[in-house]
Amino acid sequence: MVRTRFAPSPTGLLHVGSLRTALFTYLFAKKQNGKFLLRIEDTDKERSVEGGVENIITSIKWAGLTVDEGVDLNQGRQIIERGDFGPYIQSARLALYKKYVQELIQKDGGYYCFCSQERLDELRKNQVVNKQPSGYDGHCRNLSSKEIQARLESLEKFKSLKSPKSQQYVIRLKMPKKGSTTWNDLVRREVTFENNLVDDQVLMKSDGFPTYHFAVVIDDHLMQVTHVIRGEEWISSTPKHLALYNFFGWTPPTFGHLSLLVNEKKQKLSKRQGDVSVEDFKKKGYLPEALVNFIAFLGWNPGDQRELFTLSELAKEFDFNQVSKAAAVFNLEKLNWYNKQYLMNLPLEEVTRRATPFFVAERLIKEIGDKEFNWLMQVIDLERGRASTLAELVEGVKFIFAKTLIFEPELLLWKNSTIEQTKIILKNLVEFLENFGSGEWGEEYLENATRTWMQAKKLTVGEVLWPMRVALSGQKNSPGPFQIAAVLGKEKTLERLRLAIKN
Repeated sequence: MVRTRFAPSPTGLLHVGSLRTALFTYLFAKKQNGKFLLRIEDTDKERSVEGGVENIITSIKWAGLTVDEGVDLNQGRQIIERGDFGPYIQSARLALYKKYVQELIQKDGGYYCFCSQERLDELRKNQVVNKQPSGYDGHCRNLSSKEIQARLESLEKFKSLKSPKSQQYVIRLKMPKKGSTTWNDLVRREVTFENNLVDDQVLMKSDGFPTYHFAVVIDDHLMQVTHVIRGEEWISSTPKHLALYNFFGWTPPTFGHLSLLVNEKKQKLSKRQGDVSVEDFKKKGYLPEALVNFIAFLGWNPGDQRELFTLSELAKEFDFNQVSKAAAVFNLEKLNWYNKQYLMNLPLEEVTRRATPFFVAERLIKEIGDKEFNWLMQVIDLERGRASTLAELVEGVKFIFAKTLIFEPELLLWKNSTIEQTKIILKNLVEFLENFGSGEWGEEYLENATRTWMQAKKLTVGEVLWPMRVALSGQKNSPGPFQIAAVLGKEKTLERLRLAIKN
């Protein structure tokens, strides 16, 4: 069975690039009727942030990706684990890593390194000065077993005396220095690295925690992961990982390295240049279906003109043969287009349900019942054909909730009309609308009756409907006046028209 995994580190809010990796990993698994795992790689304690794991899980769930195995949250938002290959959080697997690193040393695939930080810093400094490739020089690579034992005993002695000389050691990969490493990448096809250019990577740090390079291999093997899909920044690390698989005598998974996401200036997506986290887009009112649909097209294409896909349709169509290795441009204008399509295509009731928390957050409404919900649907229908996001939608209809509209009187004027002429027209309009019964106050009836009245009075559309719309919205650009009047109701509509006349 195909088993894929998404294995992020809880170092902050989930990046949209990481969501794309998760999505492609998920789609591939579902296309193959396989399993999608969620594992947390938290061995870098200095960079891990509080709430990072919870944000990863909620972001994945919000996007609609169903995790078959791994970490999850229960109803009380407590982290739980499901599956037969746990723990699925690396910091709970330290005993396993210590066991396998000793086995690796016995197989001559790893070695003790006692170099001080001062020596390593000096080494890097000299490499830079001499324009040499950076990397460890193998100083401790060929220590004899007697030398290693003597150093370990010495370190233990200083440790018991709590001496500053009790410097710890690390375990490094004994990377083969001859030949080359080649693999067939899902995205890049055949990739080859010369082994002598690959560093002897630290596998186990002095604090007893593994580095990514060691833990990821142990975990992927023990969790029976068949395909590893990750960002292209890990391409140069793959020879190290394949060397570890070879030392242990394990069958490696199939690798696929996705291209970078870049902005329209071809720069790597960075929070210094704008929104980059899933949470950012969620808070701005992007729909998960739209964001997922958009992200799926960042590097993948179905090969035809179709652009709108549900998650299940994406899983059916997804194919790594159609994934590009070129950098994918994150075009915000295109994302807005996708979101607008979904806002228009979703049932109005569903859009209202999703928009309600945004209205509550802006303190425009409180929690609402059925009657208020039906009215809010009318409010939302005013703007949903114009807004790109839920946040924009709320911003666009704030005038409905305003107690008093503030705008320059000149905004009421249509072309060459004067203030006096406009106020007379609005006054006559008020007198006409006052005669409407409550059962007649609907958009269609209002429009038909008002247009008939305008014809009888020989008034143009611009002379009446422009100032009417401005008086009801306070804006130069807004929905039509009859739509607004129907939502406001008779009393509020007449109140706003009278205030416009007074101003």
